[in-house]
Amino acid sequence: MPSSKTSRSSTHAAASKPAARKPVPKPPKGQPSHEVRIIGGQWRRTRLKVLDKPGLRPTPDRVRETLFNWLGQDLSGWRCVDAFAGTGVLGLEAASRGAAHVLMVEQDAVLVRDLQDNATRLKASMVSVQRGDAVSALGRIPAGSVDLVFIDPPFDGPWFEPALKAATRAVPVGGWIYLEAPVAWPADALAALGLQCERHLKAGAVHAHLLQRTSAQSVPESAPTPTAPSTVTFAEGDTP
Repeated sequence: MPSSKTSRSSTHAAASKPAARKPVPKPPKGQPSHEVRIIGGQWRRTRLKVLDKPGLRPTPDRVRETLFNWLGQDLSGWRCVDAFAGTGVLGLEAASRGAAHVLMVEQDAVLVRDLQDNATRLKASMVSVQRGDAVSALGRIPAGSVDLVFIDPPFDGPWFEPALKAATRAVPVGGWIYLEAPVAWPADALAALGLQCERHLKAGAVHAHLLQRTSAQSVPESAPTPTAPSTVTFAEGDTP
């Protein structure tokens, strides 16, 4: 029989041993996993939920801050299209900064519902939400009728070139296109579309481009595929 001393020591050791930590449950698919915030304008610091969905990749705060520094902060009167809206943070950021109208296009029904809920919550009468294919929606917009198009599609899809072509048609000469992509688009591929890269930054795996339409010529049926990094590169946080 063990001594009382041994029993007390064993009991003390068992009591002092830290309890095993319970694993933190992951949110189920389709439920909020984190948030992003609007960083400027009338809805500054407003938080938006981000659903746990494959391919959903909201533009980070620092990248958006740099983008709107490039654009001059105040978008009063601008007409914008958030072509692959996702969380809608790009389009809502533009609306917060004075855009007269923002069309958000999204294919996923759950995300469309969230976009509509956020627009209602913010009383964003200048925002309209449309469910559908982004490239087709851009193709239906009257030529040269919008000032800025956001293009941030899932990186594993074939949408980049078709979306750029449709967006180039939608903006006038001097109009703007914001593009997020997994590679930097080279100058020759952009020039074939009538575009020029005015600003570029790399943040992690994301290449962010601010493009301007420079040519009134119609966009060709095919254009060079980007194969090399652009020589126009700016550090994150730079302003024009």
